[in-house]
Amino acid sequence: MLSREKLERYADVLLWGLQTARKGRFKKDEIVLLRFDPAAVGLAERLQGRLLDMGLNVVVRPGLSPVMEHQFYDKSNDRQLVFLTPGEKQLYQNLNGNIYLHAPESLTHLSDIDPARIGKAAVARKPFREILQKREEQGTFGWTLCTVPTEELAKQAGLTLRQYAGQVVRACYLDKAEPVAAWKQIHKDAMAIKRWLNRMDIRSLRVESKRTDLVIRPGEKRKWIGISGHNIPSFEIFLSPDWRGTEGVYFANQPSFRSGNYVEGVRLTFEKGVAVRAEAEKGEGFVRKQLAMDPGAARIGEFSLTDRRFSRINRFMANTLYDENYGGRQGNCHVAVGDSYSDTYSGDPAKLTRAMKKRLGFNDSALHWDLVNTEKKTVTARLGNGRRKVIYENGMFTC
Repeated sequence: MLSREKLERYADVLLWGLQTARKGRFKKDEIVLLRFDPAAVGLAERLQGRLLDMGLNVVVRPGLSPVMEHQFYDKSNDRQLVFLTPGEKQLYQNLNGNIYLHAPESLTHLSDIDPARIGKAAVARKPFREILQKREEQGTFGWTLCTVPTEELAKQAGLTLRQYAGQVVRACYLDKAEPVAAWKQIHKDAMAIKRWLNRMDIRSLRVESKRTDLVIRPGEKRKWIGISGHNIPSFEIFLSPDWRGTEGVYFANQPSFRSGNYVEGVRLTFEKGVAVRAEAEKGEGFVRKQLAMDPGAARIGEFSLTDRRFSRINRFMANTLYDENYGGRQGNCHVAVGDSYSDTYSGDPAKLTRAMKKRLGFNDSALHWDLVNTEKKTVTARLGNGRRKVIYENGMFTC
């Protein structure tokens, strides 16, 4: 559905994202992992060629089909479920880049699988994610990802494939002759907002909308980050708060597909930083099992705001990457239950030890699940001097 010209522009933007996301420059003979779902092979072919032209070594990993993924979770015994491929750890210890092309052929094929089995496999692979996180902190690794339109995504979003592809093109600025130039300008504008936020001594944030009234504590040694090349598209500005200061009710009015399951109308009630009550209009059992994945799964790992002036996304896309960056009329906020991002630490993330993370309230979990609210909202900051300042309303930052 994407023309050759659009695929070439998409590759341009992804390579900009990969290089922008990494602190250090890529050097010849470094290793980049290129993972893709089968439907994204056209874009993968272009990226492989570009990466080889850059003098990089490309490890190509096609993803599982829906049947293969279902068979893995359905047929695996306990040992097979947590089996780690020999040599995988060594690969991750030497990776310098990772690109993932998301192009699902099914979003509900795991709906009959016990979520605990999916969680067990995720926990087993968590050490790999920790390796890459540490390498990123050291400036030796960068990553990016994107979505390629499929019939399944369009169907679940209630759009035609042509309409869905049109949203992708607009969201990624592929309708521009020089999309990378557009992304560089967005990156520059976002830097100004982040500097404004990071100059404020914010002690707490109160998020108020029709069905949300939530207090979040940013915590010590935090900084706002975002629009860094990691996700294409990405318009969110976020931080990983001190999970212990989360109080109140959060409602996700955007539906969500996760691990082959559909959930809608998630309502979480937090007390002393923990989601003590989880309700959902659809998929409530799945939500509760996800939050029971490990001790950190029922805590906050991220708080994010998207400015509608950047995002051209105005439809539900049945895809977290797009839905968490929804612009529309009111922008969006989202929280992620589960793991936090160490690069929101205001010091040197490479020196952030496990003990320091625990002391500062950075959450640790095998889960990271973004839950999105697109209702009209006001976000008010309580500052260190006792004053209150509205930092976000009508879908925009107020700077």
